[in-house]
Amino acid sequence: MTTSKPILCLFITSLSCLIDLCWQQRRAGAPQIQLRLAGTRVPNEGRLEVLYNGQWGTVCDDDFNIEVAHVACKQMGYELAMNWAHSAKYGQGAGPIWLDNIRCSGAESSLAECESNGWGVTDCKHSEDVGILCSTSRLRASEQPLTITAQHTKKIEEIRIKPILARAKASMPITEGIIEVKHHGRWRQVCDQGWTLNNSRVVCGMLGFPGEVQPNIKFYRKLWNLKMKQPKSRVKMLSQKKMYWIHKVTCSGKEPHLAYCDVMVSPKTLKPACKNGMHAVVKCLTSTQLTKPNGKNSKKVPKMTEPVVRLRAGPHAGEGRVEVLRNGKWGTICDDKWNLISASVLCRELGYGSAKEAIFGAQLGQGLGPIHMNEVLCTGWEKSITNCKFKEASVAGCQHEEDAAVKCNIPQMGYKNQIRLTGGRSLEEGTVEVLVDVKGVKKWGAICGELWGMNEAMVVCRQLGLGFANHALQETWYWQGTPGALEVVMSGVHCIGTEMSILQCRHHSVVHCPRGGGRHSAGVTCTEHAPDIILNADLAQESAYLEDRPLSMLECAHEEECLSKSADDMSWPYGHRRLLRFTSRIHNIGRADFVPRNGRHTWVWHECHRHYHSIEVFTHYDLLTHNGTKVAEGHKASFCLEDTSCGKGIQKRYECANFGEQGITVGCWDTYRHDIDCQWVDITDVKPGDYIFQVIINPKYEVAESDFRNNMMRCRCKYDGHRIWLHNCHTSDAYSADLEENFENQQRLASNIV
Repeated sequence: MTTSKPILCLFITSLSCLIDLCWQQRRAGAPQIQLRLAGTRVPNEGRLEVLYNGQWGTVCDDDFNIEVAHVACKQMGYELAMNWAHSAKYGQGAGPIWLDNIRCSGAESSLAECESNGWGVTDCKHSEDVGILCSTSRLRASEQPLTITAQHTKKIEEIRIKPILARAKASMPITEGIIEVKHHGRWRQVCDQGWTLNNSRVVCGMLGFPGEVQPNIKFYRKLWNLKMKQPKSRVKMLSQKKMYWIHKVTCSGKEPHLAYCDVMVSPKTLKPACKNGMHAVVKCLTSTQLTKPNGKNSKKVPKMTEPVVRLRAGPHAGEGRVEVLRNGKWGTICDDKWNLISASVLCRELGYGSAKEAIFGAQLGQGLGPIHMNEVLCTGWEKSITNCKFKEASVAGCQHEEDAAVKCNIPQMGYKNQIRLTGGRSLEEGTVEVLVDVKGVKKWGAICGELWGMNEAMVVCRQLGLGFANHALQETWYWQGTPGALEVVMSGVHCIGTEMSILQCRHHSVVHCPRGGGRHSAGVTCTEHAPDIILNADLAQESAYLEDRPLSMLECAHEEECLSKSADDMSWPYGHRRLLRFTSRIHNIGRADFVPRNGRHTWVWHECHRHYHSIEVFTHYDLLTHNGTKVAEGHKASFCLEDTSCGKGIQKRYECANFGEQGITVGCWDTYRHDIDCQWVDITDVKPGDYIFQVIINPKYEVAESDFRNNMMRCRCKYDGHRIWLHNCHTSDAYSADLEENFENQQRLASNIV
């Protein structure tokens, strides 16, 4: 009998807890569900499955994000989510798809609390089953979200800095002030008791800042005390209310979001709110790359500094495929074990805040070249991602289909408020209007359409958060501007393409627009997805050779102006021309098909070559001296741009045969072999010496791309009069100190091509 009482008491207590749990779930309107991960042998990784109404089912990847994954992992007892996967990466499940378009804040205790289409309401297939990767560390039993309570249902919706100092109010971005957290639609201040620099680090990271420093707390305390002495002070009255405060925040400093910290919204006892405390204050450090123009006045980064990291092909600022410079070559990172902590180290290294999302599966495009790193694991405190633990990707057998990407938090710069699109059929197009200072007065006006091009349009679309430029229009006949904003207030705009704001681009100090505004105002159309073509530098280097070709075999090429001017003065058909021939393979590593500007309806029949010919120049070849003087050139018209080969599982879409459609599908490439006409540079008149061989694809940027910085390939070239050697071939964004030119110089060269 003495042993049965504790057992009986334990059973009654457990039953009571179970009844209390069920009652709380019914009270909150949340059904009883269970979660599990399937499809792998790893317990913390796999396809997400939900037990609802007695049957296991899956979750669709539509609208799924890291916040939803965080809720699921915590519900299963893990500390947080490291990543998630779309398109049934862990295999297709069976049974119903229980949840679709699920949306969570990241702080719910169960997926049942998140918004969705409803249980079993979906238009998905099992090929869209979502998978997640949870942290290996598990929650303590006391922390696991077994019940729905106020502590476990806290929602940190937004966070902001409220500036107090006059200089802080006038600065952009705002880097110093009082922390305010939005909880259940109400802005609350945080009690400073127990506030640490680690907390500030997490807050600054969420706001897009890479670091934090200690503010002048004595000054803020003095202001607080002055307010508390005023009997009718609004701050004094609010501070006495419990609902005014976030009572305690405890972060380790490596968390990517405040929701991952221990946050106490309401005190456990009815003690006075924030007794003897005041509002928490932070001071963040900003990066110069976000606050200064990227034009000619910006400071140049030392070229030989290693390690170097960068983002490519991202539709918005602070987003992109991760690339790392190792051994003089740019390469990507494999997404195995890629997570928010490692991604946050990378974001801070680039001058941004913490990571909003760690992306894998080459969702922001595939790289071309080496894969340098795999299974990157950071503690969160490293200065560079190359200081983190990692494995060599070559050992793991990674492919570019697994390239990692990231979305970083960036500060609110107010750039969106300086520009707008008007008159378009959708929010993604229209006449560009800017807010400028005219004699001390802010005024909206148009931009002169003369010289307006794709790089300028790229800056506008990025500034508006609309992705990439699809078209740059110098005339806007059908788009009516805003009444009162029709006057041209900017002209001569010239952008490199990497600026954060159109106002950072070079432009006339005094407006000069001979053709006027109105229908000659600048316009844009923007797109979230764009192609990105890049030349395979290794193949060009390996395939290059010299050929002395008889004039009798060059008549057609001469008609197409593929030879040097001196060929006009030769005694045809006697003699020969010396040609530098090579194979060029053009890859589309973007996220949309590349289609030439001129459609097949504009093609012209070329009788000599017996093929249809596009009048646009798609590729331009040059042989330059080291000081940039051109000694020979050539070009290749895009009379047949098609998918000659594609990556695994990709279906070809473009074939020029029989007057078909031309273009390059995403993940495919087109190959111009060395033995076809015009695939050369005529170097008959070139003297022996050392040169630079250069190839520019899409030379005038007439077709939209996500990245124009990789459109030029350069090689060192040595010619002794009999033989030729190409070495150190690289695209223009592949780092090489002795050949790399400023991107602005590349633009200037391309703009001179006729």
